[in-house]
This record gives sequence, C-alpha cells and structure tokens, in this order.
Amino acid sequence: MPKLSKSLPKYRKHKASGQAVVNLGGKDHYLGPHGSKVSKAEYDRLLAEWLANGRRVVARDDEELITVVEVLAAFWKFAQGWYIKNGEPTNEVEAYRLVIRDIKQVYGDRPAIEFGPIAFKAVRQIWIDRGQARSTVNKNAGRLKRLFKWAVSEELIPPSVHQGLLAVDGLQKGRCQVREAEPILPVPLEVVEATLPHLPKVTADMIRFQLLTGARPGEVCVMKPALINRDDEVWEYRVAGHKTEHHGRNRTVFIGPDAQEILQPYLFRDPDSVCFSMAEAVEQRRSLAALKRKTPESCGNRRGKRSNKDRAGKRGKRAPRSQNDFNTGSYANAIKHACAMAFPAPSPLGCLPGESNAARLRRLTPGQMEDLKAWQKANRWHPNQLRHTRGTEIRKRFGLEAAQVILGHAAADVTQVYAERDREKAIEVARQVG
Repeated sequence: MPKLSKSLPKYRKHKASGQAVVNLGGKDHYLGPHGSKVSKAEYDRLLAEWLANGRRVVARDDEELITVVEVLAAFWKFAQGWYIKNGEPTNEVEAYRLVIRDIKQVYGDRPAIEFGPIAFKAVRQIWIDRGQARSTVNKNAGRLKRLFKWAVSEELIPPSVHQGLLAVDGLQKGRCQVREAEPILPVPLEVVEATLPHLPKVTADMIRFQLLTGARPGEVCVMKPALINRDDEVWEYRVAGHKTEHHGRNRTVFIGPDAQEILQPYLFRDPDSVCFSMAEAVEQRRSLAALKRKTPESCGNRRGKRSNKDRAGKRGKRAPRSQNDFNTGSYANAIKHACAMAFPAPSPLGCLPGESNAARLRRLTPGQMEDLKAWQKANRWHPNQLRHTRGTEIRKRFGLEAAQVILGHAAADVTQVYAERDREKAIEVARQVG
C-alpha cells in the first residue's frame, strides 16, 4: 500500500501560458506570471486557505453547488474531533448525530444555500411530531444553527444562510402546543434507603457519597484519589473535565467528615485509578448472587462460567470491564435494577413465581403494558435526583447562596431549578400572616 504523501502542492510553471499554477483538489489555479512576487503571494494565500480548510478547496464561485449532505458530512467529521473530553466523545456527539440524521432525511440532496427559515421550521416540526419536549426541541434548534454557523466559518456556505436561520426564534412557553419537560424532583430519603440493600457496596457508597456532597453523577464516576486534596479538615475534590470546563470555570466538590468516612476505603489504590470500580461492583454482585443460590455449585452453572460454551462464544469468557468503565449510564442502570427489586410491581403487572421478565412482557396486554410503564415511572429514581435532594436541603438550612456554591452553579437562577422551594416554609409564612 503506498504511503500517504504529506508534501504540499508545488508552485509550477504552465509552459503554454507562462503562468504560475498550483493544483488544489484536482483543479489548476493560475497565479500570475511565473516567478513574480504577485504569483508567489497568491500561491501562499491559496495554500494557507487550503491547509486551514482541512486540505479542501475553499468554495467561492460555486457555493450554490454544495449540497446540504456535504455540509453535514464535513461538520460530522469536525464534531467527532471537537466534542471530546478526557479522550472520550461527549454526549453532544450523539445529539448532533441525531440532528444530522433528520436534516439529511429531508434536505440532504438540496443545495445548502437554499436551506432557509422554512426548511429550519420543517426539520423542527419533525422533532415536535416525535414528541420531544419544548426544551429539547430548542436545544436541537440551537445545534442546527451552530452547525450552519460552523459551515459559514469554513466558507462552505455564504453568511446569508446562517443569518436567515437566526431569524427563527425558539419555542416559548405558553405560546406553542409543544409539551413541557417534567421537572426533576428530589428523591425522598426513605426511598433511597429502601433501594440501598439491593445494591453492591460500591454502588451504594457512590449513592451515599453523592447524596452528602451534591456532586454530579459523572463527577462521582470519574473521581480519583489523585484529584482529592486532603490537607484540610474539609477535603476538596478538583473535578477534571467537568461539564462547564470549556467556559473557563473550575469545579470543586467539598467533602465533609461523613463523606470522608465513606470515601476512606477507596483511597488506598493507584492514585490515577477511579475510586469506585465497576469491576469491584460486578464482583460484589456476583458474590451476593452466589450466596443466594439454592442449588449446590456442583449442579447447574458454576460461578463465572456458562455450561453451553458454543452459545456463549467469546462473551462467555469476557471478564469484568476495567475500573474506569463506570459511567453515568451504568450507574443509573444499577439503580434502576435495584428499584425493580425494592419496589416490585403489583399483580398482575409483576412477574409470577418462576416467571422470567421476558415471559411477563409477553403475557401482559397493551393496556397492562401502559400500566406497567406508569408504575415503573412512579417507582424509579435516578442519580440526578440525589443532587436535587441535596440542593433542597442546603438551601433550606443555609440559603440560596450556599446551595449555589455547593452545587457549583455560576448563576443563582440555575440553583433555583435544583433547590426546590421549601413548601413547609411557605405554608408557615401564610399561616402567620393570614
């Protein structure tokens, strides 16, 4: 296989005309009389633009020939290299993939210069018809605008395209028929306590730590001993790669005595490994399952193996993932499964004795499936709610400013979302003032 050339396109002489010429993107660009200062300056300019544009020719006179799908493909390549944190793609990569998919489906083969406000609204209607909440639709609309803004900065399309999209305002509350997102409410402490016995110790300690500190789920998952300053009475966890890092803000999680006691056993390990290991959690879960098994180990499947090796294949030999594989998704899934054990669905929605979950789903009617989904929604909670619970308590005891500092918000109005209003205090005030 031939090596890819990293050499630059050459400044050449076109013998027939005596002009200087350079070939970029398979097309000759004439620069002026060969050897002149003007031709060399033009060569430097074209080459600089070509390199800055990712070794692509900057479109000028043929802008109208660029299709929407070509713009989308160029942005997708950029997004995969830009939206990265700690060496991993962020959630924005997947969000942009879905936005790009919907644009491509309707307007992929159209000239990019024709993508205006009406086309924008047509794509937005796809998201509305899909049932997305108003806030989600507006976020996707913002991504669409940023996509075409980037295309303008790369001179793939004229600025007028992006200017036209800016004329479309976001959906406003009370002025459209799009549903509102349900607010994230605090989870009652008694519900958390009922869930903890059904979790491995590692996952349960993650929940306890998050509940005491108000940290984000992702911050708990990637915490390492090396990032924790233990010099003072209150420890400080300097979060690396947090969600607002690109705005130039720092994020510190303050760890008090109770949280320190929970964290202490997880500090005696490699300083650069995560404190809460997914491999340890899996091992603890398997140990608990082994203790509960009713058949002796000599009968049935032995722990860590599968009797049918042909069916298992490579998956049967797979070991637990590495320590730094705990993420917000696996953390939330662990809580979801624990909730299913702590709060089983009532009959006939729940599993019958000896019935598998798959068999139960086949047994339920469409109406019962809707009832099951409603039950699960009312009896499940996720780790983001722990942050709301902590924010509400801190605001109640110490005020809004204290909650803002602990939760790491730059503005108090963001804290208002997390620290729910103290209903008891409002009732007491109303009782006293009449």
